[in-house]
Amino acid sequence: MKIAIDSLVLSSRLRYQGTYVYAQNLIREFKRIATADPEVSFCLFHSASAANDANDIKPDRGFELSESWWLSRDRLWRLGGVNLAASRVRADLIFSPTSNLLPFGAVPVVCAIHDVTPVIMPSHSRQVTLLQRSMLWAACRYSQAIITVSECSKRDLMRIYGVPESKISVVSNAFDDAIFNDSPPDAARLASLQERLHLVKPYLWHHGVIQPRKNLKRLIEAYRLMLSRNPNLDCDLVLAGPLGWHYQEIVAAAGNGVGHRGRVVLTGPLDDADLACLLKAASLAVVPSLYEGFCLPMVEAMACGVAAVVADASCLPEVSGGVLRYFDPSSVDEMATCMESVLDSSDARTALAQLGKQRSAAFSWRRCAEETVSILKRHAKA
Repeated sequence: MKIAIDSLVLSSRLRYQGTYVYAQNLIREFKRIATADPEVSFCLFHSASAANDANDIKPDRGFELSESWWLSRDRLWRLGGVNLAASRVRADLIFSPTSNLLPFGAVPVVCAIHDVTPVIMPSHSRQVTLLQRSMLWAACRYSQAIITVSECSKRDLMRIYGVPESKISVVSNAFDDAIFNDSPPDAARLASLQERLHLVKPYLWHHGVIQPRKNLKRLIEAYRLMLSRNPNLDCDLVLAGPLGWHYQEIVAAAGNGVGHRGRVVLTGPLDDADLACLLKAASLAVVPSLYEGFCLPMVEAMACGVAAVVADASCLPEVSGGVLRYFDPSSVDEMATCMESVLDSSDARTALAQLGKQRSAAFSWRRCAEETVSILKRHAKA
Protein backbone atom coordinates (compact mmCIF):
# COMPACT_ATOMS: atom_id res chain seq x y z
CA MET A 1 0.00 0.00 0.00
CA LYS A 2 1.41 3.37 -1.03
CA ILE A 3 0.42 6.54 0.82
CA ALA A 4 1.07 9.88 -0.88
CA ILE A 5 1.71 12.79 1.49
CA ASP A 6 0.46 16.28 0.67
CA SER A 7 3.53 18.40 1.36
CA LEU A 8 2.08 21.88 0.81
CA VAL A 9 2.03 22.27 4.61
CA LEU A 10 5.85 22.18 4.54
CA SER A 11 6.00 25.49 2.67
CA SER A 12 8.80 27.55 4.18
CA ARG A 13 6.44 30.41 5.04
CA LEU A 14 4.54 28.07 7.39
CA ARG A 15 7.63 26.94 9.30
CA TYR A 16 6.53 28.28 12.69
CA GLN A 17 2.93 27.08 12.57
CA GLY A 18 1.54 24.05 14.37
CA THR A 19 0.48 22.17 11.25
CA TYR A 20 4.04 22.37 9.91
CA VAL A 21 5.40 20.92 13.16
CA TYR A 22 2.75 18.19 13.00
CA ALA A 23 3.66 17.20 9.45
CA GLN A 24 7.40 17.37 10.05
CA ASN A 25 7.24 15.04 13.05
CA LEU A 26 4.86 12.58 11.39
CA ILE A 27 7.10 12.35 8.34
CA ARG A 28 10.06 11.50 10.54
CA GLU A 29 8.05 8.73 12.20
CA PHE A 30 6.58 7.53 8.88
CA LYS A 31 10.14 6.90 7.70
CA ARG A 32 10.76 4.71 10.73
CA ILE A 33 7.51 2.82 10.19
CA ALA A 34 8.26 2.23 6.49
CA THR A 35 11.57 0.54 7.25
CA ALA A 36 9.85 -1.90 9.61
CA ASP A 37 6.49 -2.51 7.90
CA PRO A 38 6.65 -4.03 4.39
CA GLU A 39 2.90 -3.51 3.96
CA VAL A 40 3.15 0.27 3.73
CA SER A 41 5.26 2.76 1.79
CA PHE A 42 5.14 6.53 1.47
CA CYS A 43 5.66 9.08 -1.26
CA LEU A 44 6.41 12.70 -0.42
CA PHE A 45 6.13 15.31 -3.16
CA HIS A 46 8.69 18.04 -3.63
CA SER A 47 9.56 20.67 -6.22
CA ALA A 48 12.87 22.39 -6.86
CA SER A 49 10.95 25.50 -7.92
CA ALA A 50 8.93 25.69 -4.69
CA ALA A 51 10.00 27.27 -1.39
CA ASN A 52 9.13 24.07 0.40
CA ASP A 53 11.12 22.22 3.06
CA ALA A 54 10.21 18.87 1.52
CA ASN A 55 13.19 19.62 -0.71
CA ASP A 56 15.46 18.99 2.30
CA ILE A 57 14.02 15.58 3.19
CA LYS A 58 15.95 12.50 2.06
CA PRO A 59 14.44 9.29 0.69
CA ASP A 60 14.74 6.04 2.61
CA ARG A 61 13.61 2.46 2.37
CA GLY A 62 9.86 2.52 1.82
CA PHE A 63 9.92 6.32 1.67
CA GLU A 64 10.31 7.85 -1.79
CA LEU A 65 10.33 11.41 -3.07
CA SER A 66 8.53 12.48 -6.22
CA GLU A 67 9.15 15.72 -8.09
CA SER A 68 5.93 17.55 -8.97
CA TRP A 69 5.73 20.90 -10.76
CA TRP A 70 2.20 21.35 -9.41
CA LEU A 71 3.55 21.88 -5.88
CA SER A 72 5.11 25.20 -6.95
CA ARG A 73 1.64 26.54 -7.78
CA ASP A 74 -0.29 26.62 -4.49
CA ARG A 75 -3.75 27.14 -5.92
CA LEU A 76 -3.40 24.53 -8.65
CA TRP A 77 -1.99 22.07 -6.12
CA ARG A 78 -4.97 22.54 -3.81
CA LEU A 79 -7.53 22.36 -6.62
CA GLY A 80 -6.38 19.07 -8.10
CA GLY A 81 -2.63 19.03 -8.63
CA VAL A 82 -2.04 16.81 -5.61
CA ASN A 83 -4.57 14.30 -6.93
CA LEU A 84 -2.88 14.19 -10.33
CA ALA A 85 0.52 13.78 -8.70
CA ALA A 86 -0.77 10.96 -6.50
CA SER A 87 -2.31 9.18 -9.49
CA ARG A 88 0.99 9.42 -11.37
CA VAL A 89 2.86 7.59 -8.61
CA ARG A 90 0.04 5.01 -8.30
CA ALA A 91 -0.76 5.92 -4.71
CA ASP A 92 -3.56 4.09 -2.92
CA LEU A 93 -4.35 7.01 -0.65
CA ILE A 94 -3.49 10.68 -0.09
CA PHE A 95 -2.81 11.83 3.45
CA SER A 96 -3.16 15.57 3.89
CA PRO A 97 -1.89 16.99 7.20
CA THR A 98 -4.39 19.85 6.79
CA SER A 99 -7.77 20.48 5.15
CA ASN A 100 -6.29 22.77 2.50
CA LEU A 101 -7.03 20.69 -0.57
CA LEU A 102 -10.12 19.59 -2.45
CA PRO A 103 -10.46 15.82 -1.89
CA PHE A 104 -11.68 15.03 -5.40
CA GLY A 105 -10.19 12.59 -7.88
CA ALA A 106 -9.41 8.91 -8.31
CA VAL A 107 -7.24 8.63 -5.21
CA PRO A 108 -9.14 8.81 -1.89
CA VAL A 109 -8.07 11.37 0.71
CA VAL A 110 -7.74 11.18 4.47
CA CYS A 111 -7.12 14.61 5.95
CA ALA A 112 -6.24 16.00 9.35
CA ILE A 113 -8.53 18.81 10.48
CA HIS A 114 -6.97 20.32 13.57
CA ASP A 115 -9.76 22.78 14.41
CA VAL A 116 -12.52 24.87 12.89
CA THR A 117 -10.93 28.29 13.47
CA PRO A 118 -12.32 29.83 10.23
CA VAL A 119 -15.84 29.33 11.62
CA ILE A 120 -15.41 29.86 15.35
CA MET A 121 -12.75 32.59 15.33
CA PRO A 122 -11.97 33.96 11.85
CA SER A 123 -9.20 36.54 11.84
CA HIS A 124 -8.47 37.01 8.14
CA SER A 125 -10.23 39.03 5.47
CA ARG A 126 -13.72 38.08 4.39
CA GLN A 127 -12.37 36.67 1.13
CA VAL A 128 -9.72 34.51 2.81
CA THR A 129 -12.18 33.33 5.47
CA LEU A 130 -14.68 32.32 2.80
CA LEU A 131 -12.00 30.31 1.01
CA GLN A 132 -10.91 28.63 4.26
CA ARG A 133 -14.49 27.71 5.12
CA SER A 134 -15.09 26.33 1.64
CA MET A 135 -12.01 24.10 1.82
CA LEU A 136 -12.99 22.98 5.32
CA TRP A 137 -16.52 22.12 4.17
CA ALA A 138 -15.19 20.14 1.20
CA ALA A 139 -12.74 18.25 3.41
CA CYS A 140 -15.52 17.33 5.83
CA ARG A 141 -17.90 16.32 3.06
CA TYR A 142 -15.65 14.45 0.63
CA SER A 143 -12.67 13.06 2.55
CA GLN A 144 -12.65 9.31 3.03
CA ALA A 145 -11.98 9.88 6.72
CA ILE A 146 -10.95 12.69 9.07
CA ILE A 147 -8.27 12.71 11.74
CA THR A 148 -8.49 15.38 14.39
CA VAL A 149 -6.38 16.15 17.43
CA SER A 150 -8.79 16.50 20.36
CA GLU A 151 -12.27 15.53 21.46
CA CYS A 152 -13.10 19.24 21.45
CA SER A 153 -12.30 19.53 17.73
CA LYS A 154 -14.24 16.33 17.06
CA ARG A 155 -17.34 17.80 18.72
CA ASP A 156 -16.92 21.02 16.72
CA LEU A 157 -16.76 19.09 13.45
CA MET A 158 -19.87 17.09 14.32
CA ARG A 159 -21.80 20.14 15.52
CA ILE A 160 -20.87 22.61 12.80
CA TYR A 161 -20.53 20.37 9.74
CA GLY A 162 -22.64 17.38 10.72
CA VAL A 163 -19.74 14.98 10.20
CA PRO A 164 -20.73 11.47 11.36
CA GLU A 165 -18.87 10.37 14.47
CA SER A 166 -17.80 7.19 12.67
CA LYS A 167 -15.87 9.26 10.11
CA ILE A 168 -13.68 11.02 12.71
CA SER A 169 -10.72 9.59 14.61
CA VAL A 170 -9.02 11.49 17.43
CA VAL A 171 -5.23 11.18 17.45
CA SER A 172 -3.39 13.49 19.83
CA ASN A 173 -0.45 15.61 18.78
CA ALA A 174 2.81 15.43 20.73
CA PHE A 175 6.11 17.24 21.29
CA ASP A 176 9.74 16.65 20.43
CA ASP A 177 11.09 15.24 23.68
CA ALA A 178 14.68 15.53 22.47
CA ILE A 179 14.25 19.32 22.67
CA PHE A 180 11.34 19.97 25.02
CA ASN A 181 12.23 18.20 28.26
CA ASP A 182 13.06 19.02 31.86
CA SER A 183 16.83 18.83 31.53
CA PRO A 184 18.52 22.10 32.57
CA PRO A 185 19.00 24.65 29.78
CA ASP A 186 22.48 25.05 28.36
CA ALA A 187 23.98 27.81 30.50
CA ALA A 188 26.06 29.44 27.76
CA ARG A 189 23.21 29.43 25.23
CA LEU A 190 20.80 30.81 27.83
CA ALA A 191 23.18 33.59 28.86
CA SER A 192 23.71 34.58 25.23
CA LEU A 193 19.97 34.66 24.50
CA GLN A 194 19.16 36.62 27.64
CA GLU A 195 21.90 39.12 26.85
CA ARG A 196 20.61 39.56 23.29
CA LEU A 197 17.05 40.12 24.51
CA HIS A 198 18.13 42.17 27.55
CA LEU A 199 16.45 39.74 29.95
CA VAL A 200 17.84 40.49 33.40
CA LYS A 201 14.68 39.83 35.45
CA PRO A 202 12.50 36.76 35.94
CA TYR A 203 9.94 36.50 33.15
CA LEU A 204 6.52 35.20 32.20
CA TRP A 205 6.43 33.28 28.95
CA HIS A 206 4.22 32.73 25.93
CA HIS A 207 5.28 31.25 22.59
CA GLY A 208 3.41 31.02 19.32
CA VAL A 209 2.62 33.06 16.23
CA ILE A 210 1.55 36.61 17.16
CA GLN A 211 -2.08 36.77 16.01
CA PRO A 212 -5.52 37.65 17.43
CA ARG A 213 -6.65 34.16 18.47
CA LYS A 214 -3.81 33.93 20.97
CA ASN A 215 -5.46 36.70 23.06
CA LEU A 216 -2.15 38.43 23.69
CA LYS A 217 -3.52 41.96 24.03
CA ARG A 218 -5.48 40.84 27.09
CA LEU A 219 -2.42 39.00 28.38
CA ILE A 220 -0.40 42.23 28.22
CA GLU A 221 -3.19 44.10 30.00
CA ALA A 222 -3.43 41.40 32.69
CA TYR A 223 0.33 41.42 33.17
CA ARG A 224 0.39 45.17 33.74
CA LEU A 225 -2.67 45.01 35.99
CA MET A 226 -0.94 42.34 38.08
CA LEU A 227 2.18 44.48 38.48
CA SER A 228 0.13 47.53 39.43
CA ARG A 229 -1.59 45.54 42.18
CA ASN A 230 1.48 43.85 43.61
CA PRO A 231 4.61 46.01 44.05
CA ASN A 232 6.55 42.94 45.21
CA LEU A 233 6.39 41.39 41.74
CA ASP A 234 9.03 42.49 39.27
CA CYS A 235 9.19 40.49 36.05
CA ASP A 236 9.16 40.82 32.28
CA LEU A 237 6.68 39.29 29.86
CA VAL A 238 8.25 37.47 26.91
CA LEU A 239 6.16 36.86 23.78
CA ALA A 240 8.21 34.50 21.62
CA GLY A 241 7.32 33.91 18.00
CA PRO A 242 6.99 35.53 14.59
CA LEU A 243 4.50 38.22 13.72
CA GLY A 244 1.58 36.53 12.01
CA TRP A 245 -1.50 38.53 10.97
CA HIS A 246 -3.54 41.39 12.44
CA TYR A 247 -0.83 41.80 15.06
CA GLN A 248 -0.71 45.61 15.07
CA GLU A 249 -2.86 46.06 18.21
CA ILE A 250 -0.78 43.50 20.07
CA VAL A 251 2.49 45.21 19.14
CA ALA A 252 1.04 48.59 20.12
CA ALA A 253 -0.11 47.22 23.49
CA ALA A 254 3.37 45.80 24.06
CA GLY A 255 4.93 49.26 23.84
CA ASN A 256 7.17 49.97 26.81
CA GLY A 257 6.51 53.69 27.05
CA VAL A 258 6.48 56.08 29.99
CA GLY A 259 3.96 55.15 32.66
CA HIS A 260 4.16 51.42 32.04
CA ARG A 261 5.59 49.24 34.78
CA GLY A 262 7.00 46.02 33.43
CA ARG A 263 8.56 45.26 30.08
CA VAL A 264 7.08 43.25 27.20
CA VAL A 265 9.67 41.54 25.00
CA LEU A 266 8.80 40.43 21.45
CA THR A 267 11.55 38.00 20.43
CA GLY A 268 10.58 37.37 16.82
CA PRO A 269 11.10 33.89 15.33
CA LEU A 270 13.30 31.48 17.31
CA ASP A 271 14.49 28.02 16.35
CA ASP A 272 13.39 25.18 18.61
CA ALA A 273 16.66 24.93 20.49
CA ASP A 274 16.61 28.62 21.44
CA LEU A 275 12.90 28.47 22.16
CA ALA A 276 13.24 25.54 24.55
CA CYS A 277 16.26 27.10 26.24
CA LEU A 278 14.39 30.30 27.08
CA LEU A 279 11.21 28.42 27.97
CA LYS A 280 12.99 26.27 30.55
CA ALA A 281 14.19 29.39 32.38
CA ALA A 282 10.73 31.00 32.58
CA SER A 283 9.05 31.56 35.94
CA LEU A 284 5.60 30.85 34.52
CA ALA A 285 4.10 29.97 31.13
CA VAL A 286 0.77 31.60 30.29
CA VAL A 287 -1.55 30.33 27.55
CA PRO A 288 -4.52 32.72 27.19
CA SER A 289 -5.76 31.44 23.80
CA LEU A 290 -9.40 31.90 22.93
CA TYR A 291 -9.54 28.80 20.74
CA GLU A 292 -7.18 25.91 19.97
CA GLY A 293 -7.37 22.47 18.42
CA PHE A 294 -4.57 21.03 20.55
CA CYS A 295 -2.04 23.75 21.57
CA LEU A 296 1.49 22.47 21.11
CA PRO A 297 3.06 25.41 23.02
CA MET A 298 1.13 24.46 26.16
CA VAL A 299 2.26 20.84 26.01
CA GLU A 300 5.85 21.90 25.26
CA ALA A 301 5.85 24.08 28.39
CA MET A 302 4.45 21.20 30.44
CA ALA A 303 7.09 18.84 29.04
CA CYS A 304 9.82 21.28 30.09
CA GLY A 305 8.59 21.20 33.66
CA VAL A 306 7.52 24.85 33.61
CA ALA A 307 4.52 25.85 35.73
CA ALA A 308 1.65 26.91 33.48
CA VAL A 309 -1.67 28.71 33.79
CA VAL A 310 -4.05 28.49 30.85
CA ALA A 311 -7.41 29.59 29.54
CA ASP A 312 -10.47 27.59 30.46
CA ALA A 313 -11.45 27.45 26.79
CA SER A 314 -11.85 24.99 23.89
CA CYS A 315 -9.51 22.00 24.21
CA LEU A 316 -7.07 23.41 26.77
CA PRO A 317 -8.49 21.75 29.92
CA GLU A 318 -8.95 18.49 27.99
CA VAL A 319 -5.43 18.33 26.57
CA SER A 320 -3.81 19.42 29.84
CA GLY A 321 -5.82 16.82 31.73
CA GLY A 322 -7.28 19.35 34.15
CA VAL A 323 -4.02 19.46 36.14
CA LEU A 324 -3.13 23.14 35.60
CA ARG A 325 -4.73 26.36 36.81
CA TYR A 326 -7.36 27.92 34.59
CA PHE A 327 -8.89 31.36 34.01
CA ASP A 328 -11.60 32.96 31.90
CA PRO A 329 -9.66 34.25 28.84
CA SER A 330 -12.14 37.10 28.36
CA SER A 331 -11.45 38.48 31.86
CA VAL A 332 -8.28 40.54 32.28
CA ASP A 333 -8.90 40.68 36.02
CA GLU A 334 -9.23 36.89 36.39
CA MET A 335 -6.13 36.29 34.27
CA ALA A 336 -4.12 38.71 36.39
CA THR A 337 -5.34 37.12 39.62
CA CYS A 338 -4.49 33.62 38.39
CA MET A 339 -0.96 34.61 37.37
CA GLU A 340 -0.35 36.49 40.61
CA SER A 341 -1.55 33.62 42.81
CA VAL A 342 0.96 31.23 41.21
CA LEU A 343 3.86 33.68 41.12
CA ASP A 344 3.33 34.38 44.84
CA SER A 345 3.60 30.69 45.75
CA SER A 346 6.67 28.56 45.11
CA ASP A 347 4.67 25.51 46.25
CA ALA A 348 2.04 26.19 43.59
CA ARG A 349 4.69 26.55 40.88
CA THR A 350 6.38 23.32 41.94
CA ALA A 351 3.10 21.39 41.96
CA LEU A 352 2.01 22.74 38.57
CA ALA A 353 5.40 21.92 37.06
CA GLN A 354 5.28 18.34 38.35
CA LEU A 355 1.68 17.70 37.34
CA GLY A 356 2.24 19.20 33.89
CA LYS A 357 5.34 17.09 33.33
CA GLN A 358 3.46 13.93 34.31
CA ARG A 359 0.57 14.78 31.97
CA SER A 360 2.89 15.50 29.03
CA ALA A 361 4.09 11.89 29.12
CA ALA A 362 0.75 10.91 27.57
CA PHE A 363 1.82 12.44 24.24
CA SER A 364 4.22 10.82 21.78
CA TRP A 365 4.88 11.45 18.08
CA ARG A 366 5.63 7.75 17.67
CA ARG A 367 2.21 6.84 19.03
CA CYS A 368 0.60 9.57 16.93
CA ALA A 369 2.23 8.25 13.74
CA GLU A 370 1.38 4.60 14.47
CA GLU A 371 -2.27 5.42 15.15
CA THR A 372 -2.37 7.58 12.02
CA VAL A 373 -0.94 4.82 9.82
CA SER A 374 -3.45 2.35 11.24
CA ILE A 375 -6.27 4.68 10.16
CA LEU A 376 -4.73 5.22 6.71
CA LYS A 377 -4.43 1.48 6.16
CA ARG A 378 -8.13 1.02 6.90
CA HIS A 379 -9.15 3.57 4.29
CA ALA A 380 -6.74 2.91 1.42
CA LYS A 381 -8.36 1.76 -1.79
CA ALA A 382 -8.07 -1.92 -2.65
